[in-house]
Amino acid sequence: MEDRITELEIRLALQDDLLDELNRVVSRQQQQMEFLAQELRRLQQMVRTIEPGKQPSLRDEIPPHY
Repeated sequence: MEDRITELEIRLALQDDLLDELNRVVSRQQQQMEFLAQELRRLQQMVRTIEPGKQPSLRDEIPPHY
């Protein structure tokens, strides 16, 4: 009986560790999704500002290091 309780305690501890790791992964993925959604909104805004029929030029956009 003692061995069985020990086995269950070990399994519970491993499941707790797994749950913590899964929570970290979900949190990291949520941050990535928020970043990507923000980038998507930025790109949509850029597309909306392009005049129809006009080809965008690389000279129109100044690199961020300037």
